[in-house]
Amino acid sequence: MRGIYDFLIEPIGSRYNNIKKVGDKELILNSKIVDHRYINREAKVLDIPKLVKTNIKPNDTIIVHHNVFRRWHNQHGIEKNSRSYINENTYVIREDQIFAYKRNNKWNALKGYCFVKPIKSYDKLSIDKEQSLVGIMKYCDHDLKNIKAGDLIGFTPNSKYEFIIDGERLYRVLTNSISIKYEYQGQEEEYNPSWL
Repeated sequence: MRGIYDFLIEPIGSRYNNIKKVGDKELILNSKIVDHRYINREAKVLDIPKLVKTNIKPNDTIIVHHNVFRRWHNQHGIEKNSRSYINENTYVIREDQIFAYKRNNKWNALKGYCFVKPIKSYDKLSIDKEQSLVGIMKYCDHDLKNIKAGDLIGFTPNSKYEFIIDGERLYRVLTNSISIKYEYQGQEEEYNPSWL
């Protein structure tokens, strides 16, 4: 079943990532279906669309929008699936719902998106654990000139969105929200909390 404009995908694992192993026990982190932080965002590509030029190929792992696998309640309180739902293991999505793909164990950001690692705050007067609007480029949009993975960058307010990719907390930042490339001062340290 190949779509004209839609990708055919299946979730990797379940629809929600709300269970954490603690020793030999399982801890349920969240029991609500509405919290976007616990929705699975990894999928496997089953087929690509006929009329969309893309670097993504079947069997690639992709990072998708949180609403793809989400369930929700309508105005009558009835639980519903997203518009992407075909069955529990099959969904259709458009390219604008994909942010990165993985092939040969290497992640690649799609055009228009970057993924940035937060860094620890070294301001002793702040209660914030990480620096605001600054991070280390992890996966870079190839259209960005003069910025590559590992660069220290700044981005505009309200432009980050949190993802957990391979056990690492990253911010998805739109390419046009990358505002500056900084020089390292020697005190920058990645911030990846232990709860991950």
